[in-house]
Amino acid sequence: MKLFVLNSGSSSLKYTLFDISDGIREIVSGLVERIGEQESTATLLHKAGKESVTAQVADHHGALEMVLRQLRGHGYLKAFSDLAGCAHRVVHGGTEFSEPILIDQQVLDAIETLIPLAPLHNPANLEGIRTLMNLSPDTPQIALFDTAFHHHMPEVACRYALPEEIFTRLNIRRYGFHGLSHHYLRDEAAKLLGKTPEQCNLITLHLGNGASAAAIRAGKSIDTSMGFTPLEGLVMGTRPGDLDAGILLYLMEEKGMSAEIVDQLLNHESGLKGLCDTNDMREILAQKARGDRQAELAFEMFCYRIKKYIGAYIAILGSVDAVVFAGGIGEHSATVREAVCSGLDHLGL
Repeated sequence: MKLFVLNSGSSSLKYTLFDISDGIREIVSGLVERIGEQESTATLLHKAGKESVTAQVADHHGALEMVLRQLRGHGYLKAFSDLAGCAHRVVHGGTEFSEPILIDQQVLDAIETLIPLAPLHNPANLEGIRTLMNLSPDTPQIALFDTAFHHHMPEVACRYALPEEIFTRLNIRRYGFHGLSHHYLRDEAAKLLGKTPEQCNLITLHLGNGASAAAIRAGKSIDTSMGFTPLEGLVMGTRPGDLDAGILLYLMEEKGMSAEIVDQLLNHESGLKGLCDTNDMREILAQKARGDRQAELAFEMFCYRIKKYIGAYIAILGSVDAVVFAGGIGEHSATVREAVCSGLDHLGL
């Protein structure tokens, strides 16, 4: 029995194929990048090494067919219909979804209604789901939501200081994101500490192009940096993180910016990219080493914001067993980890 796990983005997809016949064992993983561009790349990552194929892939349907050709060529999978099931990462589950769920039309419709809350993510997640449903209609499809891990945050953490009806009638609250990552980090950290998740107080940091922090007490998320949408919190690749809402009113009312322009500004043109014209931390570090002041500022702001959240979370947790780094930046940049933890010796870090 095999399970296909898919993380579908707007111009890329990542996947892992598992054998679930006896426990769970990873067979192979891979990704397809630059979907819809002139030259797309499908990369297979397995024990024999890394194998990449380049071709023009118009859409997610073509990308998954490309993936299947690679899997079939190595004898990993003959057809998607041979799968026991497909599991999909979905970024926003709103108040409706706090657990994994078997996908049907009602679930698809509900995910679609949440697109305004995660405009960069939910449409791409839906594209992956619908494509696999078309390629293999009889294969069970399961949705796992990034908001679910934070679903039961205490009211003091999930509420905004807005009128009651805004919360009760419009469901405007802090949902939190990257829950699948924070959940995984909790479990892996507990193993390394020789404890159960329920015995751990942790601060988990998912640091990639999107970035978030979570405070975990006794294994449960009690606070997180992202809020109603993935815009709140840490400085990110193209998103500003915490921002005075009055700035948006000023830009729209005084400077005549439309909602569409402000949306583009906040989701695609801010964060690290807005500060130094690139959202790639590797390039920022290279520019910083060459003495580029804007790159240095971007790096410092990125680390400073993370450090602020660590301090805040230590205050509400009381005691912390570990600070856990993950994501492309968190895992691979020792420079970032060192800068974030610098000066926190008195807190035991």
